[in-house]
Amino acid sequence: QVQLVESGGGLVQPGGSLRLSCAASGFTFSNYAMSWYRQAPGKERELVASIGSTGSSTNYADSVKGRFTISRDNVKNQVYLQMNSLKPEDTAVYYCFVHRGYLGRSWGQGTQVTVSS
Repeated sequence: QVQLVESGGGLVQPGGSLRLSCAASGFTFSNYAMSWYRQAPGKERELVASIGSTGSSTNYADSVKGRFTISRDNVKNQVYLQMNSLKPEDTAVYYCFVHRGYLGRSWGQGTQVTVSS
């Protein structure tokens, strides 16, 4: 079955960096766009960044443009989120997501990112 396993979260000071990884299995990874979402306490889950199936197209939430970079490796079946210049408002659980059309939508279990001094 589809599995998405996130890693790389943690505690970081404001201005710091983290790199999240999502290992995908159970489907043909290179056929699908991938996304990162996040959910802060008391807030709705929001889209952070998406990347097309080949990696040639990306889009970002306005709040992270210029600070975050999404990328993928279709050989390793992984998608990444490089997060720089982190702010306290970036604190959230970050989720990996794939929408495979009629085959359904899948989420990872999430990884906690906390930005605090």
